[in-house]
Amino acid sequence: MREQIESFRRHLEVIRRLSTHTVRGYVADVVQFAAFLEALPDGPRNWDQASHREVRRFLAGLQATRYARRSAARKLAALRSFYRYLVGQGWATANPAVGVHSPRLERRLPGVLRGDEVEHLLLTPDCATPLGARDAALLETLYSTGMRAGELVSLRVADVVDGADTLRVLGKGSKERLVFLGRAAREAIADYLAFARPRLLAANRRAREAPDALFLNKNGTPLSDRAVRLVVQRTVRQACLTNQISPHGLRHSFATHLLANGADLRAVQELLGHASLSTTQIYTHLSREQIQRVYEAAHPGARRGGGAAPDTTRGRG
Repeated sequence: MREQIESFRRHLEVIRRLSTHTVRGYVADVVQFAAFLEALPDGPRNWDQASHREVRRFLAGLQATRYARRSAARKLAALRSFYRYLVGQGWATANPAVGVHSPRLERRLPGVLRGDEVEHLLLTPDCATPLGARDAALLETLYSTGMRAGELVSLRVADVVDGADTLRVLGKGSKERLVFLGRAAREAIADYLAFARPRLLAANRRAREAPDALFLNKNGTPLSDRAVRLVVQRTVRQACLTNQISPHGLRHSFATHLLANGADLRAVQELLGHASLSTTQIYTHLSREQIQRVYEAAHPGARRGGGAAPDTTRGRG
């Protein structure tokens, strides 16, 4: 059974070209299911013997141990993907995870920053230091483009043409899309390339060739997506913001601010690289919240209790 898991891992990495984080999560979920099957007294001894009953028992066990519904749904999705691969390879005749319903998820609105909070965050790094200049360029790029942390660390120096206001990004499923760099992001990247990156690169004494990754760590090696999350979290703390935002939170803020200022939903879908418009539509809920706040602040009827509407015609006769 372990041989098929390793083959699946290579398939996710090489053929589907998923991120390291996604591959690690999918494989861990399948390994957990394999351990569950092996622990059953009279359980199946190969993947093809497992049925929807074992999948349901696996999910019920997760619920009994108080796994979050979202985690259980992700594990079910991993099993469906894994069994699709097994069927395609001839290692299984059916996909037992297909007929199992996913746990109902609560719809959570993503956290976002207000415009003034974003501005404060972007001005927080100390650009007089190499790491501060890097952090400023990193944050400006995330907010200007709405890209994911994994997409950011995959950028190469050659991707950034001096003065160009666009970038080509390789997103999920190796889908390429065009994103835009605002003036602040272009200037921050130019400063980073001229001043900070050469100094960070000088710390990499072991490298025979200079890494072509755009963003480097203090050792002069390519920045990881985990390091990007740490940079954002640290800067949020330094900025004394109460809203704990991740790199994905900046992506949410990017989309929400675009829609709040009249951007077309399909244009935002393209910028985010969403395969489905329904994925992008979650940001319209956030925009409605903003509209409601405007209504409650501006409309007299929203600020008073019950009773008749005020007579606004007096004195006009």
